[in-house]
Amino acid sequence: MRRVKLPFARGLEIEFTDRCRAIKQIEEIAERGTRFPIVVYGPEGCGKTSWLLQAVEFFKEWGFGVIYFNPLRRMFEVEVGVKSLKQRALDVLRSSSSDYALAKLVWSIIDFAKEAIEHGRRKLAIIIDDVFQYIGARESSFTVKGLLELIEYPPKSYDVIAAIAATSEGASRMEIGRHLWAWLKPMWNMGESGFKELYEEILGDKPPIENVWRLTGGNPRVLAQLYESKWDVEFTIRSLAESKKLEIFISSLDSDERGWLLKAVEDPDTLLAREKMPLLNRLVELNLIVDNIPARDERSWIDEPPPERNIELGVGRHVAWQTPIHREAVRRAIAQC
Repeated sequence: MRRVKLPFARGLEIEFTDRCRAIKQIEEIAERGTRFPIVVYGPEGCGKTSWLLQAVEFFKEWGFGVIYFNPLRRMFEVEVGVKSLKQRALDVLRSSSSDYALAKLVWSIIDFAKEAIEHGRRKLAIIIDDVFQYIGARESSFTVKGLLELIEYPPKSYDVIAAIAATSEGASRMEIGRHLWAWLKPMWNMGESGFKELYEEILGDKPPIENVWRLTGGNPRVLAQLYESKWDVEFTIRSLAESKKLEIFISSLDSDERGWLLKAVEDPDTLLAREKMPLLNRLVELNLIVDNIPARDERSWIDEPPPERNIELGVGRHVAWQTPIHREAVRRAIAQC
């Protein structure tokens, strides 16, 4: 299978790296299809989009028609063997003035998929990426319900449908999880060996891999941000704090909540208490923390699960900081407020 080349940072493309088990899972999905849509969630920048773009290549090689939608990258690809549908997708891209306006057209994907099946496409992959952050939790869950109805009640018979959506948006994931419309599967940051492969693709002077691993926890996007900042850790942490408006968030907390948050910096599992649930939910909505982490049974995960518990990286048994830099940004914001 051809490995896709992906933009890593300005002026630098890197071939899809590692994720051997995740690639095997694409093959399994292609063979059986998805009885329920698969919703993949995990830390921002952990590699969900890279995996999905590699999946697009795989499905094409296996003879699938492919519909891929990612408003953040302004990509609406319809390769189903029907020229008119491909042209309409291009027209949608041209007519959308912003990523938000494009994301609002997510429902058109269901219509495109129905038409592809009506035209006789027997094998179809529908991949929706980075949409939920734009359209909100309720509409996200209805989109997943629409994918399920397509699988269960297609306009014509088919052989295989593979429906996959990905999100790092915590509120949408919680809303989708309230229903039995999808199979939620987490994806974590890269394992240490695969992350080292990615790190070695970056040429030039750079900090030792051990230091970079402790900062990123294996997150490719944080690695790219460090690279683009010329390995300036202080700048990277400050940029994250500003993007998340951490000073405003910390200032909104009462003294008890600040104390709980400070303890969570040392051990995120301490947030699992009834009185701390509102704080935990806010941290999830801000994409600072991932909660409700399932058992480290490989069948429950896309690719390899995280360690059972690694406090140095901010990973608890049930709750984890998205990356060590997310945790450090919160620690500093507490100290400054």
